[in-house]
Amino acid sequence: MRTAPARALPARPRPHVPAPGRLAGVVTMAGSGLSNQVGAAVGALAFPALGPVGVVAVRQYVAAAVLLAVGRPRVREFTWRQWWPVLLLAVVFGTMNLSLYTAVDRVGLGLAVTLEFLGPLVIALVAARRRLDACCALIAGAGVVVLMRPQPSADYVGMGFALLAAACWASYILLNRIVGQRLPGAQGAAAAAGVSALLFLPVGVLVAVRHPPTAQALGCAVAAGVLASAVPYLADLFTLRRVPAQTFGLFMSVNPVLAAVVGWAILGQELGLAEWAGIGAVVTANALSMVVRR
Repeated sequence: MRTAPARALPARPRPHVPAPGRLAGVVTMAGSGLSNQVGAAVGALAFPALGPVGVVAVRQYVAAAVLLAVGRPRVREFTWRQWWPVLLLAVVFGTMNLSLYTAVDRVGLGLAVTLEFLGPLVIALVAARRRLDACCALIAGAGVVVLMRPQPSADYVGMGFALLAAACWASYILLNRIVGQRLPGAQGAAAAAGVSALLFLPVGVLVAVRHPPTAQALGCAVAAGVLASAVPYLADLFTLRRVPAQTFGLFMSVNPVLAAVVGWAILGQELGLAEWAGIGAVVTANALSMVVRR
């Protein structure tokens, strides 16, 4: 999952962007989505040495370094009214990434990311009152039933972690709205990333002491942090100035497909026709929800 607090900020009128600028935004958006999923896959290569916990710890450090440099939060000036959503966001941020990477380790990248995308879809559908939104919910529900259908090889613990990541993503969106209203720019997200990195510091030290990582494993974990946190965040800042928010959200819904393709190409995780049908249903529900949303 990426770190993109800019998406949670209130929409503002955007000046007309020339066609070359929109094209650059679309290309950047595509590169951001691919970078995010490749980063998750590269991080999974370090699981045998570091485990999901160790990889997430390194990713949190990288995310904190990038966001603190960009956001430059003035933490000494924060009030308690500003601090409490930041602290909650830090806990949700860490839990979201840890549960997602644990799910990736157990059920594969494509299935984990698809189930995680139920979080923002639920947020979009809860506030809706149209029949088409009910149809979107039914389509997504059918996809989830297909993906979680009983079978001998089903890992329901892994699926549970993916659903926990979905709940965390939904909470992340709601908390980001509050933080964005109470703190200017990316200060709130940067402070939350810093706190989350501090929470994972003992975990990272413990993992390093008990299982000293190889240079290759550490490199994969750092690459995961750069590709899945730093690159998408900076790319999203560039993209959101050049493409409509609706287009951005519509493209985001394709991420489960990207995750499945990257999981197959890098990790050798193959999916059957039923799994592809389930992923397609969730993606279709997301896309329809974005297309008809004002």
